[in-house]
Amino acid sequence: MLVTLCILTLSAIFFINGKLRSDIVALCALVGLLIFNILTPEEALSGFSNSIVIMMIGLFVVGGAIFQTGLAKVISSRILKLAGKSELRLFLLVMIVTSAIGAFVSNTGTVALMLPIVVSLAASAGINASRLLMPLAFASSMGGMMTLIGTPPNLVIQDTLIQAKYPALSFFSFLPVGLICVTVGTLVLLPLSKWVLSKKKDKSDGEKQTNKSLKQLVKEYSLADNIFRLKVHASSTAKGKTIMELDVRRKFGLNILEVRRGMNAQSRFLKTITQSVAHPTTMLSEGDILYVKGCFEQVSTLAIKHHLEILHSRTTEDETHLDHSLDFYDIGIAEIVLMPSSHIINRTIKETEFREKFNVNVLGIRRKTEYLLQNLADIRILSGDVLLIQGAWSDISRLGNEVNDWVVLGQPLDEAAKVTLDYKAPIAGFIMLLMIAMMMFDFIPVEPVTAVMIAAILMVLTGCFRNVETAYKTINWESVVLIGAMLPMSLALEKTGTSAYISNSLVSGLGVYGPLVLMAGIYFTTSLMTMFISNTATAVLLAPIALQSAQQIGVSPVPFLFAVTVAASMCFASPFSTPPNALVMPAGQYTFMDYVKVGLPLQIIMGIVMIFTLPLLFPF
Repeated sequence: MLVTLCILTLSAIFFINGKLRSDIVALCALVGLLIFNILTPEEALSGFSNSIVIMMIGLFVVGGAIFQTGLAKVISSRILKLAGKSELRLFLLVMIVTSAIGAFVSNTGTVALMLPIVVSLAASAGINASRLLMPLAFASSMGGMMTLIGTPPNLVIQDTLIQAKYPALSFFSFLPVGLICVTVGTLVLLPLSKWVLSKKKDKSDGEKQTNKSLKQLVKEYSLADNIFRLKVHASSTAKGKTIMELDVRRKFGLNILEVRRGMNAQSRFLKTITQSVAHPTTMLSEGDILYVKGCFEQVSTLAIKHHLEILHSRTTEDETHLDHSLDFYDIGIAEIVLMPSSHIINRTIKETEFREKFNVNVLGIRRKTEYLLQNLADIRILSGDVLLIQGAWSDISRLGNEVNDWVVLGQPLDEAAKVTLDYKAPIAGFIMLLMIAMMMFDFIPVEPVTAVMIAAILMVLTGCFRNVETAYKTINWESVVLIGAMLPMSLALEKTGTSAYISNSLVSGLGVYGPLVLMAGIYFTTSLMTMFISNTATAVLLAPIALQSAQQIGVSPVPFLFAVTVAASMCFASPFSTPPNALVMPAGQYTFMDYVKVGLPLQIIMGIVMIFTLPLLFPF
């Protein structure tokens, strides 16, 4: 028992100190329990096979897909419209929406659903995401107090009452308690999050951005004014011809950059858009969309001659501009800076054979302050020119190998990862709703962890990620290892009798002072233990003790059991006390002390309020 307490105390000290990574501290504690034979290897490693850990991994993937498809941005923009420009209204909306969802969905699932949305929301509103993410995690736990199924400790006390032959609690018996929790939490977090969390620096803001975004490049080179979309119809004379046969460069002075093909009936659900760089041998089919670069008059002439339709255009004076000229799902753009020793200097764009050698197009040339965008084929390249090129992301990345001739600005593959696959947003939304339904409805015989695993796999299989590697990169392994290594600590506390000794000592010593003091002792004992072991394990351990204590002094056990479930669920002072706290830790860039500064005052205030409120709602 003494060794276990020493390991637990040392872990807490290192967590608070923050100089050693939290996952390393957790692993060291786990190894300590193994060295002193407190746990067997099977028991020590059981945390990594725990359903909570597996669920966290799946939820990281689901959340990443919601981001990757732009679904988070769509939902956040709707919430942002309700909030307007008010940061207060935005904070209140996040608290209300999260707690409402948390009443019916597990708090882990609620955070997984809301986390990417809130991060996107904060970016759109121009505020630090850390101001909202910790309140998001806490609100999910508060919302769970509203219903019987909202959080596992609620089910634990229900089972304890039934086994003791007391009347069962109804689905909404918890609603008054949950509403008080949300109200108190919101009022306390409003100033605390502003004073403590808003001061945290966003690492991305501190870094000077040296690379231009794709939108900046599109605007800088006026691509929207020079690229047009033509659709091939059944009656088009271009149908069945190759790009070489059309010979649009010689006949019309135009350049076909890209051919986009729509949905394939055989893979309608798995793939909806195919992009490819135009190649001389590419044969055009009905429904193909051609991305053509040049002046509008020549584009119009080409469209008339071959019966092609100019898509989504709007006329302003004598020019036609596209609402959406380019998407960057499979094909991207980047700038390359020519080296003084480059062998292509003084050659024309046509002579460089960029398309033939590298399968990329040259869209424009930046020469000092001048931008050359038309009739590029015959323009000679000079030293110091910057070329805007377009092609498949992998081909653009391959250009970086030619270090003697040019330098590719930025990281093409990193830029590709930032592109949202927005045409997949409806699929991601459907999978997300399916996951919530499987978690929410009892008549669907699927466990929450299974629902999350199904959703994560579907996100990958349906192409909501660019590739499987991108899905793996969304997983925050530090949080996974932290939770997996700390879960066996509760087993060690129970196995050595530490938990029973602490709880029995505290409770038996307070029983003589009356039901209110005894209930307060049970509440804060539960609250203290939940900081180091899971809330479910704490509730299982203390619920029978609370029941027996109430029976011994001859009062109703209901307020005592409610004290156990509220204290177990309202643990905010530690990042590993509940999975939601751990989930937001990396995204909010929080330290252990951030939870202490914000969560501990909230936890204490919540406890004081509940000690005086519970006997009013459920009399002794």
